[in-house]
Amino acid sequence: MISLSSQSGPCFSEAFENQFELLLKWRRDVRHFLPDPVSQEDLDHILTVADMAPSVGNSQPWRFVVVETQEARHAVYQSFKTANNAALSGYRGEKAKTYASLKLSGIEVAPVQLAVFCEQDPEQGAGLGRQTMPETLNYSVVSAIYNLWLAARIRGIGVGWVSILDPESVSATLGAPNSWQLVAYLCIGYPIQETDVPELETKGWQERTARESRIYSDRELRGADKVKKG
Repeated sequence: MISLSSQSGPCFSEAFENQFELLLKWRRDVRHFLPDPVSQEDLDHILTVADMAPSVGNSQPWRFVVVETQEARHAVYQSFKTANNAALSGYRGEKAKTYASLKLSGIEVAPVQLAVFCEQDPEQGAGLGRQTMPETLNYSVVSAIYNLWLAARIRGIGVGWVSILDPESVSATLGAPNSWQLVAYLCIGYPIQETDVPELETKGWQERTARESRIYSDRELRGADKVKKG
């Protein structure tokens, strides 16, 4: 239960915290979809939640394109196949075999497909916060995508992020304005199987590693830098 206070905002219970952590654990990248349709109500809801994301300068630079025509979907799939074959050629031995066994796209089956773009020079926000770090616009779009991902998972809907494709060809296929940059191509639908373990881990591609290996202190970094210089 969430209690509300007009002065301090909502107070989240321990039970809610546990549920939220469970949601994060079960948010997985989905590649195997059922053909069952996603209702317009559900799609509208997850897009509404996506639009609640924070953005640099309150610019809201995300642009969602619902890819509906078979012609466009086929062109995107062809872009994926070309990029996927090129990526496969870069691996050798067991790594190549493992890569070839991975299903890295749900484009053939996913009932909903979204191309997510970033408007690179939005008037909204008047440039606040991005003069020295313009990439914060793209970061804002990723925040919106993650909002969408969690909202979808709550409703039992899976999301798969396809990054193995040519962004310029996809942008051209969809008729995106020149000022839009493709950030993600999302496949959305009901997963064939639910799991809380990343597929890349179960298929032997890469296990998750210890949290401690990614956390540093500035003292540690500066000390290492002095050792190198010395």
